[in-house]
Amino acid sequence: MARYHGKKGVVYLSTTGTGAATMVIGLTSWSIDRSTDKVDVTSFGDSNKTYVQGLPDTKGSFAGNWDDTEAKVYTASQSSDGCKIYLYPSADSATKYHYGPAWVDFSMQVDANGAVKVSANFVANGAWGAML
Repeated sequence: MARYHGKKGVVYLSTTGTGAATMVIGLTSWSIDRSTDKVDVTSFGDSNKTYVQGLPDTKGSFAGNWDDTEAKVYTASQSSDGCKIYLYPSADSATKYHYGPAWVDFSMQVDANGAVKVSANFVANGAWGAML
C-alpha cells in the first residue's frame, strides 16, 4: 500500500460532452462527493430509525490559480452538452481516478491582496465510475 501527497493531483477536462479531455493547468485542489440518498423508512414499533439507500449523487469541485492561457473550465461551463472530467489523486498513480460526464459551473475571484483564483463546481451528467 502506497500513500501519496496531494501535490501531484490532476484534473482532465473536455470542453464538450464529446471532446477529448486534457489536463487543466493552474489547479491546486479538487474534491468529489459520491454520497447516496438515504430515505427514512422508520415505522411504528421500530427500535431505531431505519433507512433505505437510493441513487448516488456525484458532485464536486476544483479550484486554483487563474492562468490567462487556460480557458477550458470556462468553456466547459458554457457547453450545451456538458463535459467529461477525470480526477486523479496523484500523477504517480495514473491508473487510479474518478471519471464521468458532468455539468460545470465556473467562478473567478479577484482580490487586491491576493492571486486571481478560478473555481468550478460540477454535478453528474450521466453515470460516473472510478478506477481505485
